[in-house]
Amino acid sequence: MEEKGKENSIAAMAACYQKFDPAAYLQYNYTPPRADFTRKDSIVPWKLACLHRAFTEGDVSGELLVDIGSGPTFYQVMSGCEVFNKLILTDFLEINRQELRRWLQDEGGCSLDWTPYLEHVCKLEGRRSSAWPEKATRLRQVVSDILPVDVHCSQPVAPDSLPSTGADCLVSCFCLESVSPDLPAFTRALGHIGKLLRPGGHLMLIGALGESYYFGGPGVRIPVVPLNEAQVCESLRETGYTLIRLEVYTLPQDMRVGVDDVTGVFFAKFCGLGSCG
Repeated sequence: MEEKGKENSIAAMAACYQKFDPAAYLQYNYTPPRADFTRKDSIVPWKLACLHRAFTEGDVSGELLVDIGSGPTFYQVMSGCEVFNKLILTDFLEINRQELRRWLQDEGGCSLDWTPYLEHVCKLEGRRSSAWPEKATRLRQVVSDILPVDVHCSQPVAPDSLPSTGADCLVSCFCLESVSPDLPAFTRALGHIGKLLRPGGHLMLIGALGESYYFGGPGVRIPVVPLNEAQVCESLRETGYTLIRLEVYTLPQDMRVGVDDVTGVFFAKFCGLGSCG
């Protein structure tokens, strides 16, 4: 009976996403003021800086990076694409996978211009912002696949779609808390994606704090597990990860723009089972 309740709750979450609108979501969250590259306190530059540091500290290496729950976005892998030679993107929704393909195939029709993001990451890397076409080319070259994913399955991606040894690094941003009906489901999802990581590999996790809902499109209200830092750390400890660093960002009042009730964002860098390296 309890198992049936879990399945029903997860099915209800999946139903919420059937009206998800990638273009609206990108407009809500990835344009100013949340993506204002002239402001040090804007949330998107903060996330990009966290990811840049995490990927360039010298402890993250290997061949394969997998992004869990990419949504319709690329910012989360713009630093990692320089470290890894192979990158796999994943998402539950075909409409998001289509959005990703449009940019990767460079055929136009994308819902967001990623140029300012590429320019900003180039500057973080010590390059001129005008080097962004090179970064775009690099990103397109290293993406080897875009796969369906379901973090509530014990095997989140299709068998044989990853090497038997697992990925060297995982990144996941605003996915697990946004698709889980409650904290136990969030923790189980962390355990599921951990099976995709090689022993001693790394996980970069970005997520919302204090958020109970967000809009995935006009009138599309999606429930979220409201997390605090202690819950995030405990869930990861339970599933075998070792914390390397946790950073927290508090949203300024003018970035609380009515598309969610998020109060903050966390960035966490973890090591999987086994010694890091």
